[in-house]
Amino acid sequence: MSLTELSGTPTPETSTPDRPTRPPRRPSPFGALLLRLHFYAGILVAPFLVVAALTGLAYTTTPQLDSFLYGDKLTVAQVGERQLPLAEQVGAARNAHPTGSIAAVQPGDGDRTTKVVFSLPELGENQHTVYVNPYTAEPQGQLTTWFGSTPATTWLDDLHRHLHLGTVGENYSELAASWLWVLALGGVILWWRRRSAARATARHLLVPDLSTGRGVRRTRSWHATTGIWLTVGLLFLSATGLTWSRYAGANFTSGLDALNARTPEISTSLAAVPAETGGGHHHGDAGAGGTVESAAFDRVQTVARDAGLSGPVEIIPAPEPGFAWTVTQIDNTWPVAKDRIAVDPATSTITARSDFADWPLLAKLSGLGIQAHMGLLFGLVNQILLAALALGLLCVIVWGYRMWWQRRPTRTDRRALAGTPPARGGVRGLPRWALLIGVPVVVAVGWALPLFGLTLLAFLVIDVVAGAVSRRRRPAEAPTSPAPAGS
Repeated sequence: MSLTELSGTPTPETSTPDRPTRPPRRPSPFGALLLRLHFYAGILVAPFLVVAALTGLAYTTTPQLDSFLYGDKLTVAQVGERQLPLAEQVGAARNAHPTGSIAAVQPGDGDRTTKVVFSLPELGENQHTVYVNPYTAEPQGQLTTWFGSTPATTWLDDLHRHLHLGTVGENYSELAASWLWVLALGGVILWWRRRSAARATARHLLVPDLSTGRGVRRTRSWHATTGIWLTVGLLFLSATGLTWSRYAGANFTSGLDALNARTPEISTSLAAVPAETGGGHHHGDAGAGGTVESAAFDRVQTVARDAGLSGPVEIIPAPEPGFAWTVTQIDNTWPVAKDRIAVDPATSTITARSDFADWPLLAKLSGLGIQAHMGLLFGLVNQILLAALALGLLCVIVWGYRMWWQRRPTRTDRRALAGTPPARGGVRGLPRWALLIGVPVVVAVGWALPLFGLTLLAFLVIDVVAGAVSRRRRPAEAPTSPAPAGS
């Protein structure tokens, strides 16, 4: 859940409550502190979450968008009885694209075309992909791609990750992911405390209470119960989003290195093979699609199939003599296929192997989490779940801001555009043991998630300054008109 689980000084509601009002329950120091943090974080971080939700929602449509925009390139109109050798397909791609070196080949299967990827220095990280009909060896088109992604998918991916603002823009998505889990867990705790105090059943935790009329209580009920349903998904999005963020992602990678839990590398060295023996076979751009290079793709593919690498695969030629080619399974749907082998095309022998089943557990979970975050792991079901999470998060945010507005003072002498923050003072009321445990934990989390730590520190500084200013103004005010708590 995200956004404001607001309480504090009761204010008039937009409708008459159906039940007698109770005296407000004084929150515990921990509850007061969490409530104030949830309020401020929700108000200030919500705009970043809105952008992340909208751009993520757009990204969930990329498989269908690719089919609509590039279907004539990605698929064949008629599936033939037998595929032609890769040598012919690679040769046809080379004739259609004479420049650049071959970086990878993804053989077609079923109605999917064969992708022949070319690297060109002027494209930087981007590449040029030629799509070839595997049954006729006819090129069906070309696109500038980014790690296999089409231009439309690349554009939406950049929009979601950094708003097309480069390194500076990456901070927005990392900030959203850094606070999303805090808001979600904090909201669950606050709603649980409120429901427990009211002796509500478990049903009232998961179903909105529509008996409260049309006021802030009903809005809060929708906000909270929807957030409860979304919690697991939001925690998942936060965790997986942080794994490839700029600062927290770097710390995550360092942690995997320390635990020896990163995705295993596969050795492609052919130190025992003389350079003059393997040079003509291993160079990724050996003669503009000549016989030796093209025939090597067929040999390597045959070795990979015999070794059990079924389904979609990617064949990557060696970058220079003295190295093996690699073949990697690229099926990202469940159950995933991620096995890899290194092959010496000159001798058709496997020189190294790395199977997904042998990866460290954290490496497996990280890889699967990223695929699920991108909507690939479970196909259309994955896309629908991500779209539901994005729409649900947007609803929770709207209800949170609506609560802020509904809690605004409406008396003639105290009118305001929005509700006042929950009362401060939670930290002062915490027991010493909670501070001794909590402060080091918060510091550790802030170190692991730098943008979370910096913004939390900024919230604290602003709150302390606002409190000092409020205390200095208070003596000048009339005793009968105390300043609103937290103002």
